[in-house]
Amino acid sequence: MNVGALALELLDFFLPSVCIGCQDHISLERSADLVCQACRTRLREVPPPRCGRCGFPLGSKADHGDRCAECSRWDEALSGACSAVVLRPPANRIVHGLKYGVWSELARFMGDRMVRWAIPPDLHAGRYVVVPIPTTKRRMRARGYNQARLLASALSGAVHNPLVDARERSGNSSTQVGLHPTQRRANVTGVFSVRADASARVSGVRVLLVDDVLTTGSTAQAAALPLVRAGASQKYSSARLPGLFPMFKTIDGCFA
Repeated sequence: MNVGALALELLDFFLPSVCIGCQDHISLERSADLVCQACRTRLREVPPPRCGRCGFPLGSKADHGDRCAECSRWDEALSGACSAVVLRPPANRIVHGLKYGVWSELARFMGDRMVRWAIPPDLHAGRYVVVPIPTTKRRMRARGYNQARLLASALSGAVHNPLVDARERSGNSSTQVGLHPTQRRANVTGVFSVRADASARVSGVRVLLVDDVLTTGSTAQAAALPLVRAGASQKYSSARLPGLFPMFKTIDGCFA
């Protein structure tokens, strides 16, 4: 055994690489993947039948209509939602790793899943801009990055549509975790605005908002409203893919 191979074995022994999703050992040769193959196969899409607007699983209520109870009160500015996978193990641990564990490299893996599983068919043939949901300055300082922007960047590169940092977030609103839907709406009301230097880039075009997790849609609605007021193209389309309970979400704020 040469010195280099021995050094790698010693490194793997003393500092073993583990999967973000299950904490099992990953060989040093695959350590850059961060998520083992077993966890990749355990990621699940939202089961059909799904709501045509938000993708929420309808269960036996397949004839409930185009909008389910989960999104019936959404503002028209947010035309629909689609998500890559259900937020259940190991997906929740992967999201946590990106959001709180400072594993920024996970964004590429997550963005790839968004492209493969969550981009609506009508977007594949069209042009649009990819806009990340901004985070607060306090969280940006704490994490060193905005996880939604990392996802949007990975998504933008894969679909060859431009990323536009069109949104600004004022104040330091508290986390949405654990809040009642009414509290969630109040927590993000009025906190988003469109950057002055980005208004021309969203006017008259379709916008794909990107965030890491969709729960009630409150944050996405609050982010979509100013974009529509700034002239982003808005028209509801019933062609939607999985949504709600997601690990990753792509929110179509303004479909043309």
